[in-house]
Amino acid sequence: MVKSMTGFGRGQTNDCGYNVNCEIKGVNHRYFDPFIRISRRYSLLEDRIKEELRKYISRGRLEININIEKTGESKRNIKVDKDLAIAYYNYLKELAEKLNISQEIHIIDVFRLPEVFSLQDEEEDLEIVWTVLKQSLDLAMESLVDMRVKEGFNLAEDIQSRNRVILKMVEQLETRSPQVSLEHGERLRTRISEFMEQDFVDQQRLLQEIAIFAEKSNITEEIVRLKSHSMHLEELMQSEDAVGRKSDFLVQEMFREINTIASKANDLEMNRIVVEVKAELEKIREQLQNIE
Repeated sequence: MVKSMTGFGRGQTNDCGYNVNCEIKGVNHRYFDPFIRISRRYSLLEDRIKEELRKYISRGRLEININIEKTGESKRNIKVDKDLAIAYYNYLKELAEKLNISQEIHIIDVFRLPEVFSLQDEEEDLEIVWTVLKQSLDLAMESLVDMRVKEGFNLAEDIQSRNRVILKMVEQLETRSPQVSLEHGERLRTRISEFMEQDFVDQQRLLQEIAIFAEKSNITEEIVRLKSHSMHLEELMQSEDAVGRKSDFLVQEMFREINTIASKANDLEMNRIVVEVKAELEKIREQLQNIE
């Protein structure tokens, strides 16, 4: 089914000592373009996040905000730089001796000196983090895809409606085309008769000119291709695959055919129809910019 590229989804999971919130916003883009905001300590999970996102969409820009909080008890370890502590101790004793002051030094005094000790959080298991993050991410993407499907349905309805209008106008062009050649022949015959006696009109030459005009203004091939493209577009709007790029290319081809008809048409009525077809095609093309 047709999917829009815009949407929003949110997912929240609390499990295994972690609370994970994901918010995802989707907007138009020619390609798959995820932008992930996540704490640097979990940046190694970005590739997995992108792989998971690709399971749901193939095109569009995604802005993903991920917040991970530890809710379980976290252990902290003390790291002591023994060599630095001994160096401090030796230097203090030497300094006390030179200054002729008491050399009484307590362990707590050394412990308080810069960088002798540091607190370190226990290293996290990223596999556990990913398990919880994936649940939240999937919930957010399911919500986003649901919104994209609903909007895509409305877009497809509008495109199909406009496509059917175009098909009717193409049929009008097809009906009008032979009449244009006949009217051109009558106008040509009348103008020649105004300048000379009817008996002196070269009927063979006149018919030849009419035939040349009819050949130059023949739009049969363009009409056939336009009808084919129109039916193909109808099929794409009912496809289960991502059809945005294919549909956009198809509409470009429809523009090409209608422009050729416009260059061949030597008739006010046909030109009016051509302008209306172009207007509908432009509206379809605008809608396709938001389809995956």
